[in-house]
Amino acid sequence: MSAGVELDHVTVRFGDFTAVDSATLDIRGGEFFSFLGPSGCGKTTILRTVSGFLNPSEGAVRIGGKDMAGIGPNKRPTALIFQNLALFPLMSVAENITYGLRVQGIDKATRQKKADELLALIALKGQGNKLVSELSGGQKQRVAIARALCVQPKVLLLDEPLSALDLKLRQHMRNELRTIQRMVGITFIYITHDQGEALTMSDRIAVMSDGVIQQVGDGKAVYDEPATAFVASFVGENNPFAGTVVQADPSFALVETQFGRLLGRNPHGLEQGARAILFVRPESFQLAAGAAETTLSSTVKSVAFEGNMTHVFLEGAGKKDITVTVGRHAATRIPEQGETAAISYDPALGLALPEGKLARE
Repeated sequence: MSAGVELDHVTVRFGDFTAVDSATLDIRGGEFFSFLGPSGCGKTTILRTVSGFLNPSEGAVRIGGKDMAGIGPNKRPTALIFQNLALFPLMSVAENITYGLRVQGIDKATRQKKADELLALIALKGQGNKLVSELSGGQKQRVAIARALCVQPKVLLLDEPLSALDLKLRQHMRNELRTIQRMVGITFIYITHDQGEALTMSDRIAVMSDGVIQQVGDGKAVYDEPATAFVASFVGENNPFAGTVVQADPSFALVETQFGRLLGRNPHGLEQGARAILFVRPESFQLAAGAAETTLSSTVKSVAFEGNMTHVFLEGAGKKDITVTVGRHAATRIPEQGETAAISYDPALGLALPEGKLARE
């Protein structure tokens, strides 16, 4: 059985520092929900507040409609998987999985039956007698998940559990985590700074910066329709062109930039004279000139071949290069370092947003 989680204007302060500022959202029961953001943005603080290890300075946390005020971590219908997994090295795999039941005084036969069920779920059937030290990194991750599921939580909280794994194993474990979540049907709340993890696994994502939830939506929404300049620059690669709106209507805005006037969608209704940033993703550019208001030229700084794609880096404004990504079999010539290249894009793939803080500033 799963439960929804509601954050009602949750604020968490440590002295004069506000770690989470009035976070408000509803996480649906059975949802795979991720908090995505850079280190220090407040996402782990939210997780610890939901789990009961921290109390909100203001606001309320409700799980299954019940206010959690005054209810400690051991009394909440949650289980938490830490970044370091915290498995017991001197216990067998089965003993690790059923540790919570042992603490509850559940008899050995019942514990063994539950261990066998969960070992089958995580594809480690028959390996309950092994020590944790005999397992691979991915297997340890699955044991930590099984241990958390053993106490039958309504909400499973995961604090960057894949961060210590190498790239290929992380990608493999993404699929496994999502598969397990669908099989057990409980609410997963996942903390990560990795956009790939959030985009591939989540039903919905909350993007955070400086303690504030910037946007909540599914992966396609936060990638294709970012609500703020921060989200646009943090989720995936993006090329920002800062300037002033010189012409606008409800559909499009023309922005005067250092590379000339560039056109893009105008979802926020920016008006003439407004400061704006026009974003164009690397894969939206073509290595060819197009219409005047969607074409710019610059010097190629470097070219990076990456197997299935090639990245072309052009001289940008300030320290930020312009990145163009070309598919492996695209019928286009790749310019060389030092050449001047003209690039263009479909205006429907440009996005004008109000000027704001960018990621990594």
